[in-house]
Amino acid sequence: MKELMRSNDVVTLSFVEALMRDAGIGVMIADQAMSIMEGSIGAIPRRVLVESDRIEQARRVMRDAGLGHELSG
Repeated sequence: MKELMRSNDVVTLSFVEALMRDAGIGVMIADQAMSIMEGSIGAIPRRVLVESDRIEQARRVMRDAGLGHELSG
């Protein structure tokens, strides 16, 4: 799994997760437990991880959806 993006915005995270699933790309939202433990004040962003061999496709899906500015590195 490779990191696609990080965010504290639950709406964006949900949307990206749906985009990846619709594209048939395996996706996992990491750090949800840590975010809950810190009290949901937004100090710990959640990471969106996708299948390593599909990272470029996932980035294209994000750009096509107008979310290119959210991409990590």
